[in-house]
Amino acid sequence: MNKFFKLSANKTTVPKEIVAGLTTFFTMAYIIFVNPNMLVMSGTPDNPMSWGGVFVATILAAAIGTLVMGIVANVPYAQAPGMGLNAFFTFVVCGSLGFQWQEALALVFICGIINIIITATKIRKSIIKAIPASLQNAIGGGIGIFIAYIGVKNAGFLSFTADPDTYVVTEFGVMISDASIVPALVDFTSLGAILALVGLIIMVVLVVLKVKGALFIGILATTLIALITGYVALPEGDLIDFKAIGAVQDTAFAFFGDIGFKSMFADSARIFTVIVTVFAFSLSDTFDTIGTFIGTGRASGIFDAEDEKALTDGKGFKSKMDRALFADATATSVGALLGTSNTTTYVESAAGIAAGGRTGLTSVVVAVLFLLCLPLSAIFGIVPAEATAPALIVVGVMMMASFVEIKWNEFEEAAPAFMTVIIMAFGYSISNGIAAGFIFYCIIMLCKGKIKKVHPILIVATLLFILNFVITAVTA
Repeated sequence: MNKFFKLSANKTTVPKEIVAGLTTFFTMAYIIFVNPNMLVMSGTPDNPMSWGGVFVATILAAAIGTLVMGIVANVPYAQAPGMGLNAFFTFVVCGSLGFQWQEALALVFICGIINIIITATKIRKSIIKAIPASLQNAIGGGIGIFIAYIGVKNAGFLSFTADPDTYVVTEFGVMISDASIVPALVDFTSLGAILALVGLIIMVVLVVLKVKGALFIGILATTLIALITGYVALPEGDLIDFKAIGAVQDTAFAFFGDIGFKSMFADSARIFTVIVTVFAFSLSDTFDTIGTFIGTGRASGIFDAEDEKALTDGKGFKSKMDRALFADATATSVGALLGTSNTTTYVESAAGIAAGGRTGLTSVVVAVLFLLCLPLSAIFGIVPAEATAPALIVVGVMMMASFVEIKWNEFEEAAPAFMTVIIMAFGYSISNGIAAGFIFYCIIMLCKGKIKKVHPILIVATLLFILNFVITAVTA
C-alpha cells in the first residue's frame, strides 16, 4: 500500500489517510439524500423519476468516480453529483426548457464525452496554464470563502428576509427572490445552530492545539452531542438493507429508450437548445473542477512544482493533474449512465486535505464509505449537517493564505482578484467567480494596451463565458 500510493514520498501514513477520507466523506455525505430529493422533481406524473433509482445512482457514481480518482490519479479528491449542476438539471433543463429527465441524462452524458475529449486533447491543461498567478491565488482564496459560506449556511447561522412582492415561488416550491433579500445572523435559539456553534468551537480549539484528526474528532463529538440532546435519533428498524440496491434499474441506461437520445434529436427545432444546454453544462463543470484543483491542490502541495512541470512539458497523462482531470471527465458520463446529473470533483475534498490527506488512499476510503451507504444508509444518516458544517468553516480559514500573494495595492491586479472572490462566494458558484475574474482581467489588460500579453486561451474562455451569460439571459 505504501508503494502503490507513495505514502512515504508524500509524507503521510495509512491512519492519516483514513482519517482524511472519513473527514471528506462526512462533509459531503449529504449528497446521497439531497440529490435524489432534487432530481425527482424533474419527473412528471406521466414520467416520474425514481427516488430509489437516483439514490443508488448517486452512491454508485460517487463511489466509482472517487475510486478512479484515487487509483488512477493518486490524489485525495472525492467526486459525486454536484450541487448547482443538479439544480440546473431539474429547474432549467427539465423545468424551463421542457426536456424529459431521460433526455436531460442524455445531455449530461454528451457533456461527459466532451469533457473527456477536451481533457485528452490537452485543452483543460492549457486553460490551467493560461490563468495568471494573481487569478490562481484569488481562486484559491475565493474557494476558501465559498467553502466557509457553505459551512455557515449548513450550520444554520443565517436567516434571510425578503421584502414583500419581491419573490416568487416556482411550481417546484422553490422561492426565488431579487436582490432585496437580506442575510442576518440567527439569534441562536434553535438547537441546530447551537450544536454547530459548539462544534465550531471544538474544532477551532483542537486545530489550535494541533490535535491530529481535529476535524474528524469535532464531527464525531458534535454528532454525539446531537444524539445526547435528542437533535438526532438512532435509526429504527433494520440497520442493514440490501433491497434498495435493485432500484438502480429504474434510472440506469434510461436514455437509450424511446425517451432520450431518440426523442431529443427527433425534433430539429430543439437542436440549438440541445447544443446550448450541453455547452452550459460543460462550461460550468470544467471550471468548477479547475477551480477546485487550483484552489486546494497547489496550496497543499498535492500538485507540486514537479507535477506542474510534468503538466506543462509532459506528453500523455504524465502528471497527477492530467490524470485527475481525466478521472473527473469520465465520472460525468458514468454518472449519467447510472441515472444522475453531472458528477464532479467536490470542493469539500478540502476538508480531507486539511486533515492530512495527500494521496489516492484518501479517495479510496471515501469510495468504500459511499459503497457502505447502500446497505447502511440509515446509520450514516445519523450525522447531521450541523456536525460537518463547522469543518468547512475551519477549512475556509486555512485557505485564506493564498490572498497574501495578491498585490492588493495594485488596482489592476486587485480588481480581477476581488471580482473572482466576491462573485464566487456571493454568487454561490465557482465557475461564475472564475468568469468574473477572467472578464475583468481582460477588460483591464485591454484598457492598458496589454491585451496581446493575455494568453489566447484565456481570451477564448472569457468570450465563451460572456456568450454563456448572453444565451442564458436570452433563453430565460
